[in-house]
Amino acid sequence: MYTIYHNPRCSKSRQALEILQKAKVEIEIVRYLEQPLNEEQLKALLDQLSMTAEQLIRKGEDEFKQLKKSVDVLSEKQIIQAMVNNPKLIERPIVVAAIMPLSVDHQK
Repeated sequence: MYTIYHNPRCSKSRQALEILQKAKVEIEIVRYLEQPLNEEQLKALLDQLSMTAEQLIRKGEDEFKQLKKSVDVLSEKQIIQAMVNNPKLIERPIVVAAIMPLSVDHQK
């Protein structure tokens, strides 16, 4: 199972979705512009990706430039809040594979 955080208007996001579809894997599509992530969900995603908010934010977007601050002076929490308030700031595409727990038979 794969989850793609998808923006259908983004060509790279469409390409990533096409790759997953051609691989015939189970896909959960999260259209994060229509269903924005809240702070807790975004923090969990960052943890899963082993990334900082600074690494995930799109610095070239007008919404980022309107913050009128360099990412260097924003705290992690402020950057996360900026992405929560403006989901367009989230870098895309993001594809996450579900982690399957292993079952170990201890009776052998």
